[in-house]
Amino acid sequence: MNRAHTEMPARLALLAGDRATGFLTHGVRAGQEALPHVAVLRACAPIQDDSARWNVDPVREIVEEAMHRFGPVRTEADAWLAPRLHATLRLTRAEAADAGLWNFLALAVAPDFVLWRHLPLGPADDGAPRKINSARFVGPHYSQAFARLWWSAEMFRDGPDYTPAEIACGNQDMINTALRLAAVDHKPTALALVSVLEGLTGEGATRLGDRVNALCTAVNVAGSTLMYEVIAPDDPPRHDARTEWIADAESAPAVPWERLPEGPDDGTARRSSVEVLKRMFGQFAAKAPLRDRARSGAAQD
Repeated sequence: MNRAHTEMPARLALLAGDRATGFLTHGVRAGQEALPHVAVLRACAPIQDDSARWNVDPVREIVEEAMHRFGPVRTEADAWLAPRLHATLRLTRAEAADAGLWNFLALAVAPDFVLWRHLPLGPADDGAPRKINSARFVGPHYSQAFARLWWSAEMFRDGPDYTPAEIACGNQDMINTALRLAAVDHKPTALALVSVLEGLTGEGATRLGDRVNALCTAVNVAGSTLMYEVIAPDDPPRHDARTEWIADAESAPAVPWERLPEGPDDGTARRSSVEVLKRMFGQFAAKAPLRDRARSGAAQD
């Protein structure tokens, strides 16, 4: 898929949610109507920072490569794109928490990616065109097309190593469910979840998606009474390293396509803490009840 047939803005900007939702007509969400590009740009607020990290072109390049590289296998793009988006958009967590940035990416920079990645295929049951959920354009960090990828890379990376994030993003149930949990803000918890997922995958576990969802539910429920930070203590992140990594954006080369980039060297999780939680979560995975699909199917019928 080629660059959208509109002139790309040179710099990233912020688009408020209430302004953005006004552009999401049924036709836009069905991919049958183009966004009013000029009007979208006029509704945006500039970012008052002349750093190179706010340039649009590097982001647009990795998005186009993802669409070209993965073609019809859309879900596989997440594992490739998430770490590269994170390493290209060198943000503080406070900056990444501003939904206006993600709204701008989805409506002004790469609406074609949002549609390509999330538009359901085929007609709806009533024969009407399928529409994308508006939350993929303007939504919470665990649903919005770009925010979910950046935050997945942020939560599941281990310091500069994006390998755990790549594994997590290779399983849709992991990022769709675990990213909603407050517990994944604790790095050993996030990495232990990935380790258990990797083990289940390596064992060829059946109903892997159901097992991941059951595991995340069990971790969330147990987290209401257990304090994972006490059971598995971790060191605080090195904010100076994060600041240095962000400053290096001025001279950093484009992210590599055939190997993982390097994230901020702001500290890795304690191995002993990850192992403690890995054993605990492994027991959760073995005992957590799986969804009764026959019953849920009957309820839907």
